[in-house]
Amino acid sequence: MDLEDLFPSKPGDPLVERARQDLDPMSIEELQARIAALKAEIARVETHMQRAQTHRSAAEELFKKP
Repeated sequence: MDLEDLFPSKPGDPLVERARQDLDPMSIEELQARIAALKAEIARVETHMQRAQTHRSAAEELFKKP
């Protein structure tokens, strides 16, 4: 699978740039730090998604037809 399949091309997108970064010169400690940062970002996105879903469900309930 090509990176273009995973990450659509948007100029300057930090996620695309991070995915294309060469990992070979990185030390084990740098790779571990990278994994920790990515896991923190995943948690942040999941929290945001949950808030968005809760908000959407509340709006749908409010505007639901009787």
